[in-house]
Amino acid sequence: MKHILLIVLLGASLSVTAQTKLSLSYDDALQMLQKGNQSLKIADKGIETARTERDKLNALWYPSLQGAGTYVHMSEKIEVKQPLSQFTDPAKDFVHDIIPDDKFISGILDQIGSYTLAFPLAPRNLTTVGLTAEWVVFSGGKRIRAGKIGNRLIDLARENRAQTDATQRTLLAESYYGLSLAKEVAAVRQDTYNGLKQHYENALKLEAAGMIDKAGRLFAQVNMDEAWRALEAAQKEVTVVESALRTLLNLEDTCKIEPTSPLFINSTLPAKEEFQQTMRSGNYILNQLSLQQSIAKQQLRIDQSGYLPDIALFGKQTLYAHGIQSNLVPRTIVGVGFTWNLFDGLAREKRIRQSKITEQTLALGKDKAQDDLSVGIDKLYTGLQKAQDNVQALNSTIALSEELVRIRKKSFAEGMATSTEVIDAETMLATVKVARLAAYYEYDVTLMNLLALCGTPEQFRNYTVK
Repeated sequence: MKHILLIVLLGASLSVTAQTKLSLSYDDALQMLQKGNQSLKIADKGIETARTERDKLNALWYPSLQGAGTYVHMSEKIEVKQPLSQFTDPAKDFVHDIIPDDKFISGILDQIGSYTLAFPLAPRNLTTVGLTAEWVVFSGGKRIRAGKIGNRLIDLARENRAQTDATQRTLLAESYYGLSLAKEVAAVRQDTYNGLKQHYENALKLEAAGMIDKAGRLFAQVNMDEAWRALEAAQKEVTVVESALRTLLNLEDTCKIEPTSPLFINSTLPAKEEFQQTMRSGNYILNQLSLQQSIAKQQLRIDQSGYLPDIALFGKQTLYAHGIQSNLVPRTIVGVGFTWNLFDGLAREKRIRQSKITEQTLALGKDKAQDDLSVGIDKLYTGLQKAQDNVQALNSTIALSEELVRIRKKSFAEGMATSTEVIDAETMLATVKVARLAAYYEYDVTLMNLLALCGTPEQFRNYTVK
């Protein structure tokens, strides 16, 4: 039995020591986020993909070199056939002019003329192996436009990465300061429970002294139990929020996080117009739409260049040939040529029209997005002002509630206040403290959302109260 108890105690000790406590400031958490966050790694891969696409488009500037081999079996060999009669007939006429009655020579010439002379050019089996090179020297500006599109694709991927970073910063602010809020609320619930527990103990003494009845003592006990349930709920909320923060930072489940950066609120804010101006030049959605407009513009130029010819240098070098004589097909060929699509069933016109519509749609989308973002700025800025007003009002309320709790506890101990009055004062103080903490949290999260909307989430640390 002693051995079993020792093993249980040893296991419990190892379980406790396995948990590590990590004191973490917001800046430290941000550094951990940027190193191990999976969403940011995916966005980085998007930039690499865009660079590869740019390099693929730039490959159009280089010549192409292809190797090819061919084996051909023909049903008949290639040859030139020439009848000899075209040579013997003039000879017969010449002989008749000299010897009109000659039959011997004419017979010989007729016999020769009945034959056909054949000159073989290629056998039935042919084999060739060679290299073909082509270099487009003029494409109507397509390659220049394609290179610009490639650069815009990289810029677009970078904007997407910055937007992803802003999103993750917002999630970090919600989780980090959410954990701070949960711990502060748990502390308030703990103080409330301690106060109501002390009140319950005083009620027991007063009941024993006959100063209050059983109902008053039971009322104090019920509210103490209610405070305990609220404390347990607050502690569970701490566990949930802490788990979300660990997942975001890619930490082990055994790691206990202790946030060291407190909730904060600023007494003053820059003018709303400054945020509006920053949003117009820094918002990720607007920047992405501008880049997409640039891509659509370059695509329109590419489509319009379809009316121009493509001019290219070409060359061919035969490395091996069997059955084909070099005097028939030269081993080396170089030249210049062009292709000009004169009519393609109006496909070019349709592509140009489609590119123009895309460009116009992006322009309209950008205007609408800017209007929607302006409304978002107004809403978030109003939320910051509301949080400031709430905190200012709640500070006075907390001071009043603390004084009311002190007075009613003293009065209850002297038998001049009821248990209900004490409990109401304790409950009101806890409610006001939680409301002030919630206002702080709403301010911090709203501020991060506002800065992310402006495209400047890195400025969040400038607003942090030291």
